[in-house]
Amino acid sequence: MCGMPQQPPIRSTPPRPPRPDASMSLLTNVMDHSLDDGYAEAAARREVEGTGGIPKTVRAKLGLAAGLVLAALVVTVGAANARIAAPVVAKERQELIDRVERETAAADKLESGVDTLRDDVSARQNEALKKQGGSGQADLVGILSGAVAVHGSGVKLVVNDAKEATEGGDGNPRETSGFSDTGRVRDRDMQRVVNGLWESGAEAVSINGQRLTALSAIRAAGDAILVDNKPLVPPYTVLAVGDGERLSTRFQNSADGLYLHALQENYGIRTAISVENDVQLSAAPSVIVRTAQPSTEKGTS
Repeated sequence: MCGMPQQPPIRSTPPRPPRPDASMSLLTNVMDHSLDDGYAEAAARREVEGTGGIPKTVRAKLGLAAGLVLAALVVTVGAANARIAAPVVAKERQELIDRVERETAAADKLESGVDTLRDDVSARQNEALKKQGGSGQADLVGILSGAVAVHGSGVKLVVNDAKEATEGGDGNPRETSGFSDTGRVRDRDMQRVVNGLWESGAEAVSINGQRLTALSAIRAAGDAILVDNKPLVPPYTVLAVGDGERLSTRFQNSADGLYLHALQENYGIRTAISVENDVQLSAAPSVIVRTAQPSTEKGTS
């Protein structure tokens, strides 16, 4: 039998739960998670990235401020110590000045005593020479040795450094001397001047009051010129006793006079020579004159 098709049974579907609203979900999240967690997460992230702590600009300012405070402290302490030590330093300085003045006065007194003794020795030498060899011979020996003071006609020669001592010239009178400062008068220059005067007929010579003898030495110590170990300062005044006119002419025409003229022309060294009617030279210090006489006794064979 044909009948009607059988329909499947109808099942009932349970109802879905209601979907929560979005606003309610955000409110629940806020209630469940405190804001402190967000701050903690941000701080941790800054520490990892190296941006945690005080900003660099603030740290730099704090470091600068600390440095300034330390510097001010050091300056204050130094000023306080200097103020405390000032009286002690002033006292030591005054003691040093007093000591220098005492030593200088003692040296001047000794120098005066030396001059007095030197004059006494010179007078006794003259007396001894007069007794042994006659007045004329004694005077001649004393003049030639520089043991006695002399005066008479002669020349005055002044030699001085160039106005600009560091500037050289075009000539070469010193090309083998090895001098670096050609505008200054050197010991070799004065040696040539003195030797030229002796060769030209000078009987007695002095430089800046220092009487020259056969044993005198003209040397250099740094930039200073020494005559018998006594330093001289420019200008150098050379006095020579002799026939004034003849001595001046012969010296200027000699090789040493021409050398001095070359220094003047090429290096600016200043020179001036004049004939003097009365040149006075003092005796050389500490000169001991000894004379010898030929023996008249016949030697034995």
